[in-house]
Amino acid sequence: MCAAGSTLRQAVDLAYSGVDVIDFEGKTYRRDIAYRALSAAEAPNRALSPTEEPMPSLTYAAAGVSVDAGNALVDAIKPVVKATRRPGADSNIGGFGGAFDLAAAGFRDPILVSGTDGVGTKLRVALDYGKHSTVGIDLVAMSVNDLIVQGAEPLYFLDYYACSKLEVGVAADVVTGIADGCLQAGCALIGGETAEMPGMYHSDDYDLAGFAVGAVERNLLLPAPDIKAGDALIALPSSGPHSNGYSLIRKIVTLSGLSLHSPAPWSPNQTVGDALLTPTKIYIKPLLPGIRNALFKGMSHITGGGFTENIPRIFETSSGLGVQLDLASYKLPEVWRWLMKTGNVAPVEMARTFNCGVGMIIVVGQEKVEAALQSLRDNGEEEAFVIGQVTSKAGVEYVGMEQWR
Repeated sequence: MCAAGSTLRQAVDLAYSGVDVIDFEGKTYRRDIAYRALSAAEAPNRALSPTEEPMPSLTYAAAGVSVDAGNALVDAIKPVVKATRRPGADSNIGGFGGAFDLAAAGFRDPILVSGTDGVGTKLRVALDYGKHSTVGIDLVAMSVNDLIVQGAEPLYFLDYYACSKLEVGVAADVVTGIADGCLQAGCALIGGETAEMPGMYHSDDYDLAGFAVGAVERNLLLPAPDIKAGDALIALPSSGPHSNGYSLIRKIVTLSGLSLHSPAPWSPNQTVGDALLTPTKIYIKPLLPGIRNALFKGMSHITGGGFTENIPRIFETSSGLGVQLDLASYKLPEVWRWLMKTGNVAPVEMARTFNCGVGMIIVVGQEKVEAALQSLRDNGEEEAFVIGQVTSKAGVEYVGMEQWR
């Protein structure tokens, strides 16, 4: 909507008159257009009472938004952002948009894959514990791990950081973690948004969102159409709870009487806070060689919803396929045993809430199992193991769950 008038006030009034005649479901629009200029222009025309003091000139900083702090943050993060450059992106920040050159990245017939995610209430742990250097890695991991299950190499990442008052040191720690995650994933950090919004967040709280875009050659897009009953399932260990289930984890920790500074019962050399802030594992570099060599048929990133909700997402509903998991094929890590016992959480609830020590499931044809395992081990996943198989019955069947009790 555009409007022009002989005065700024007339132009603004005309614009809003035009907005009023437009109506559709979900309509939203800004109601503060030109408010600073109008305040400055109209304030001198109002007569003051004999006892009234003139209103001081307002600034953005007086409203709680520091442009200087935003500029300081950009200056602080430029070196770490620059370090994420890769073929296709130079990772210069400060412009209006980030560009990526697919041809320079070597793609011939690519399909783009995109994803977005956050860190959930793991942020509450970071805020309460005062450690902000790892949640940026989580932010990247949650999006890029979703891309890789479709065979896509992560190309670039953007972040959104929202807060009430911008603390440059805290925000710089977060963005440094994001850059670290991008380096682990091999993608460029090409831009982001820092939103300082007084009144929208309490105290020192902040929130994060991440956005990733990847590409895969058309012939390598996953899941493949030839998944069938009898195919093997390979599991890749997780680094801990990753970034899911923290509302339940925090509740169990609170009920246990432990603080974030207490020694972790499942890892006595760490505090509870440090253990719970272990970054989400990024699986990109171990998986890409197997994808490029067509060793994998499909994958599932085990996030919120655990095995029960995430593994069936590999299959078309009409396929009728499901999986059988042998939970006795690996040792349930101590953090999960502690949470299950302390919170009195049933094993079946564990399996549909947490990753339970497995962050990625890969579908592989039986004839390629050894080659797939070798590829994974050669590229850093030494502990990859076979956990089950695809079946002709939809859903997830658990074998050996009694081992968790």
